[in-house]
Amino acid sequence: MTTELRVLRASEWDAWYGQLELAFGGVPEAPEEQELWRALTEPARSLGAWDGDLCVGTAGAFSFRVAVPGGAVVPAAGVTMVGVAPTHRRRGILTSMMRRQLDDVRALGEPLALLTASEPDIYGRFGYGLGALRMRAEIDTSRVRLSVPEGTDGVRLRLASPAEASGACEAVYARLVPGRPGMLERRPGWERLPLLDPPSERAGASPLTCVLAERGGEVAGFALYRVRPEFDAAGARGAVVLEHLEALDPAAYAALLRYLCEMDLVSSVRMHNRPVDDAWQHLVSDIRRCQVAHRDGMFVRLVDVGGALEARTYQAPVDVVLDVVDDFCPWNTGRWRLTGDAKGARCVGTSDPAELALSVRELGAAYLGGVPLASLAAAGRVRELREGALAEASAAFGSVVAPWLPHGF
Repeated sequence: MTTELRVLRASEWDAWYGQLELAFGGVPEAPEEQELWRALTEPARSLGAWDGDLCVGTAGAFSFRVAVPGGAVVPAAGVTMVGVAPTHRRRGILTSMMRRQLDDVRALGEPLALLTASEPDIYGRFGYGLGALRMRAEIDTSRVRLSVPEGTDGVRLRLASPAEASGACEAVYARLVPGRPGMLERRPGWERLPLLDPPSERAGASPLTCVLAERGGEVAGFALYRVRPEFDAAGARGAVVLEHLEALDPAAYAALLRYLCEMDLVSSVRMHNRPVDDAWQHLVSDIRRCQVAHRDGMFVRLVDVGGALEARTYQAPVDVVLDVVDDFCPWNTGRWRLTGDAKGARCVGTSDPAELALSVRELGAAYLGGVPLASLAAAGRVRELREGALAEASAAFGSVVAPWLPHGF
């Protein structure tokens, strides 16, 4: 391989991002999308592989903070913008970028790395495990009724400009972050992402619309959505396309959902990224008419096993020795004693006999509490070496609510 791997220079961004677009099919993004990603890119955390003056590989990272079980918000690298030119595949460029990136993440003291995958089978060999699912659904509002909780009628709804309402929406979002593992704390500039609304990406739907849920003059929730009009011989059969919905209490949530489901000239509400335990599933009269489907959401990688396991709390008391294998980041390989409960945890290297054996990939899958260790063991991915250790650890690693990544990066 004759390519040079180096940190991105700000003056190289256009060529670097152009290579990324080429790797993802060659269709240029809308100017407003490019402008946002240029503003959010952290050049010091971005890598380019260069063959002479030609960029042939890209990889970046965002400096995030992510919620983990117990409510802590922990530093994490948001791995992003990864691509290799089709002319330079099978030369080790991706591996070299992943190697350099994880070394840099470790040097920065971030215990976790996160990513969403265009091709999920790529990243397992680098130690990433599927740690959060997302739900897609389409509620047939012509056939499905809602049963809303007490207090819903007392919520006031108000349409607002998405840009003007952004501050209030972000305040609601910020209050919810610690309560759901996988949610990302918004850093400056990221409040622009939910407002991104290029006409080329609407697929025939309206511009982005915002509705606020208010009680006592305070914003208690919001929904960002589009309406896709459609008519046939029988009449209107349009769709509400839900982009974001967040609320601080059940009544505000139900009021927003009812508003979306009862809109004129539409017969469905479509959602593409919701938590798998989202509350609307318990408000509808017929879940079969909602076309629920799950798919991969976020992949998690423990860069520092001890630091990551100490950063979260555990649903039940746990005292277990984990025998961890990490071929790509060998500093994690070895036996770790994890002791913890709902108040805190400690995880240190040990020479004590191992009680559970697993790779760092499985540890990443279980980390946010959405994938039971017992399920991984049933697939042969975790081995119990002490009777009872699996049940103890699997219960402890769980989460009260399902982990969820609310937006891509």
